[in-house]
Amino acid sequence: MLGILTLNSQLSTLNSQLVPLPSVVIHGHFYQPPREDPFLDEVETEPSAAPFHDWNQRIERECYRAVVAARVSSGDGRIERLVNTLQSISFDVGPTLLEWMEREARATYEAILAADRESADRLGGHGNAIAQPYHHTILPLATRRDKETEVRWGIADFRRRFGREPEGMWLPETAVDVETLEVLAGEGIRFTILAPHQVARVPNGGRPGLCRLPGGAAIAVFVYRGDASHAVAFGGALHDGVAWGNALAGDAAAPDVPVAAGGSSSARRGRKTPSSVARPETLLSIATDGESYGHHHKFGEMALARALDQLRARDIRIESFGAFLARNPPVDDVELVAPTSWSCAHGVGRWKEDCGCRVDATRNPSQAWRAPLREGLESLAATLHQLYEREAARLIPDPWRARDAYGAVVATDAVTLERFTRSVATGAVTDDDLVRARELLEMERDALRMFTSCGWFFDDIGGIEPRQDLRYAARAIALAGPAAAAAESRLLETLATAASNDRASGTGQDIYLRSARPVFPAPMRHAAAAVAARHSAPAERRRFTSATVEIDDDWVRVTEKRTGRRHDYRWRVLHHTVTDVAVELMTAEGAVHVLQLSDFPERPRLAIRAVLRKAMLPRCLSADELDQLMSGAATLGGLLRVALIRAIERLELEEDEATLRLALDLVDVFDQFEARIPFDAQSVFWRIWIAASPARQAALDVLHRRLGFADRRPPSEGASG
Repeated sequence: MLGILTLNSQLSTLNSQLVPLPSVVIHGHFYQPPREDPFLDEVETEPSAAPFHDWNQRIERECYRAVVAARVSSGDGRIERLVNTLQSISFDVGPTLLEWMEREARATYEAILAADRESADRLGGHGNAIAQPYHHTILPLATRRDKETEVRWGIADFRRRFGREPEGMWLPETAVDVETLEVLAGEGIRFTILAPHQVARVPNGGRPGLCRLPGGAAIAVFVYRGDASHAVAFGGALHDGVAWGNALAGDAAAPDVPVAAGGSSSARRGRKTPSSVARPETLLSIATDGESYGHHHKFGEMALARALDQLRARDIRIESFGAFLARNPPVDDVELVAPTSWSCAHGVGRWKEDCGCRVDATRNPSQAWRAPLREGLESLAATLHQLYEREAARLIPDPWRARDAYGAVVATDAVTLERFTRSVATGAVTDDDLVRARELLEMERDALRMFTSCGWFFDDIGGIEPRQDLRYAARAIALAGPAAAAAESRLLETLATAASNDRASGTGQDIYLRSARPVFPAPMRHAAAAVAARHSAPAERRRFTSATVEIDDDWVRVTEKRTGRRHDYRWRVLHHTVTDVAVELMTAEGAVHVLQLSDFPERPRLAIRAVLRKAMLPRCLSADELDQLMSGAATLGGLLRVALIRAIERLELEEDEATLRLALDLVDVFDQFEARIPFDAQSVFWRIWIAASPARQAALDVLHRRLGFADRRPPSEGASG
């Protein structure tokens, strides 16, 4: 009997060597177009995102914070545990979106970085995160120089945030051509991800293929499974996480491994494959829009977490592309079909012509506006690049190398930007020279981001995305100064031929003049807003994202943070009513301008809003925090939300009964208002709960249940990774 058991064990071991565990990689592409007004570096209110301030905020609430704290339900429908799903799935996050998150959603941002660190530790250094070109630009339509800058900025930003070199890079819309892959390979990127129709022949077993490039370099290409990816976006896979996980497991365990005409690569080379060698590993990879998990599909993040559990239960290896590639270097050659993208049936026509691709399949709007928008911005970019090279030659010895290096600091603070410019602008003699060098680098930044792909993706030039690209153009022109006046005139002439499908929107020229080019420059609007706030509510201090403002009884000074340019104005208030204020500003040169309330970057708060103070709020919030919230636009519900989060945070430091009672009282208030417990409050409590001792968990058990968690004690945090 012992001999039989030993033999069975040996056979099992041999079988596991010959038939390795199948692997699954679920990739999430997380991206939103940049939304900041480039003149103000602030996101304006977007009514279509209501009840949220803007679309970034709405999607962060619905998706990004959900995928890093996905709820796994217990049998009775309560919460069993929270899971950071990014610890298990491959992902990329747009650098401009990370810029916004770092400032506006810090907890979510930190959880994203932590997920990559955990996965890198677990997978031998091959973390789940991969890079993305800095701006969501369709690279096949960009010049070689702009391709290189976008890729180098993306790598530099990834390195700064994630603390390691990226192995792979997601291409915007997976848009690709040979030159794009040459740039990636030249910058040390080992792999990218493409759709099945973007290669002439899909490699066997889901394994990476090798794309050999004309210059002698090569890059690995993973081709994702089209039908399984489509099921997530459009096929209802996220309606049932268990069924989805089982479907993925079934596909992974019985992969379709076709041998195309001509046989396997080894057969083509005339080598016989011995039957005794181990069967090659197989991979099922899918590529998904990250916003599917909670935004496009409500509770999609919960389905993802449940599917991951199912895959583990079925002995499926869940890993990253980098980890699979380390064990399985490319064998099959792949031939690129180029230029192509995943989202345009006509190659890359969606971003340059009326190709017929559209979002609303029920209508047939004209996209004839796409061609003049592309033509106008490309012509403008060529002029701006010439101007940059000509002006920078006096200040920056190597202008294009400096532009590439700017990506390492472009999302940092004003001090770092100034320090960087001093290091590259060695020809700058005066402070004004240094300011001009900073303006030129910023001009190039806007010349790059005005090609953000979203400006062409949707159905009309009157949308918020084309307007945003035109704002970048206007900002670049403003930084260029009088030398760009003729280029702006040519742009306007071209945009006049880009007609919106909505008569009210007019043409691209109308949109540019109405919504992109401000009537008054940003420093002047900042100055007027500061004057109005001082006059109407002296105790209120208005802080601007893009500038610092100093004000006294006669003068106001505005200093732009990104360029260091200073603007001084003499001011006076001409008239002031409850609903309006008019501010007169005189420049140092004597020019006089009058700004009304609508010209300000933000309508100044003219009075401190009275808010009903609950007796418990001062116990949760500091006096400064309460005053700040009450001087803003927070509703009573918003105040209570902040109070509950603060009360729970105090439980980490204060283990007394009074602090726990305060948190429970606040939960009672939410119950009285029939309001849902805030997502953030649950997330903060979970962090405290999993770190608590058994005795402390017992003390917190009542609050644990009142916040919606299941009775059963959660497993250790590592068990959910």
